[in-house]
Amino acid sequence: MSVELNHTIVQARDKQESARFLAHVLGLEVGPPFGPFLPVGTANGVTLDFMTVSAESIATQHYAFLVSDEDFDAAFARIEEAKIEYFDDPHLRRAGRINHYYGGRGLYFLDPVGHTMEIITRPYSTTDDPTGSTAE
Repeated sequence: MSVELNHTIVQARDKQESARFLAHVLGLEVGPPFGPFLPVGTANGVTLDFMTVSAESIATQHYAFLVSDEDFDAAFARIEEAKIEYFDDPHLRRAGRINHYYGGRGLYFLDPVGHTMEIITRPYSTTDDPTGSTAE
């Protein structure tokens, strides 16, 4: 059996603001509207479909993106240029630092409604020791 994630809906107060924010940070394109959704597609074919909903109904989520070292550098530069606060940990306790889990680099930042976005250069593994998991 072959199972792949195709798309997910990302709730936003303003779908255009949130889709443009993420697309800018990751260096992606915002696609044309599809019904009530504004899609941002990734290289592996998964689409994040942003949808405007009332602010009180938004349950914040976590979205992690595996990127190349070059794409990490570019995204990190855009994050710093836009003065977006970033963290090395998923609890958002250590600002202004990146992590080195599993020999890669990673960081967390919040989108306009508070979804936690993460970029990593190495996939996390449940069997490997996260050697080098210190932050800088």
